[in-house]
Amino acid sequence: MTRMAIRILYGGTFDPVHDGHLAVAGAAAVLFDTDVALLPSADPPHRAPPGASAMQRVAMLDLAITGHPRLQVDRRELHRLGPSYSVDTLREVRAEIGEHTPLAWLLGADAFRDLAAWHRWRELFDLAHLIVSVRPGHALDGLDPVLQAEIASRWADNPAALERAPFGLLFRLDLPPRFEAASNLRQRIVAGLPWENETPTAVAAYIRAHGLYGRHTF
Repeated sequence: MTRMAIRILYGGTFDPVHDGHLAVAGAAAVLFDTDVALLPSADPPHRAPPGASAMQRVAMLDLAITGHPRLQVDRRELHRLGPSYSVDTLREVRAEIGEHTPLAWLLGADAFRDLAAWHRWRELFDLAHLIVSVRPGHALDGLDPVLQAEIASRWADNPAALERAPFGLLFRLDLPPRFEAASNLRQRIVAGLPWENETPTAVAAYIRAHGLYGRHTF
């Protein structure tokens, strides 16, 4: 089958976006030689309400990707009412790009572990590939048996496999060591500990200017 450029969406709350998020998106862009769209969730159904508003989070994303030509921001979930379900987003994108264009959803290992709790999660594989970013020392063992049974035959060991099929495969994206996490970053802000080196300079300035992440947000 002829190789087609893959479209990659990186969904998340980005509360706030940090250097680890950019490292994940950048690694996927390099490996697959394509652009990656960071897609902020407006109303994430799988976690507590974000500490920053949707508009603030997308403003920080805009600042963060400056100077990263292969990274984009996709605002579509901010314009849709109700919970931000990934399956709905992927159905919308699939309708836009057609049934033959390769499409992938990029997510972290922690989110992937909870995949069986997502809304209509099995339908994701009929719409897109999943690219799972994994940090050093983090294995993908001990998964929910239902999830394990669903994914057992879907793993691909070559990124080109995802370009030859429009959906249905899994790929493990191994990353270099990273320490950033949004929850820890918010806690460090509240505690008065150094945190500015964990996020782009412009994002840190935005957080300070808007007084984001007070004691009630984590």
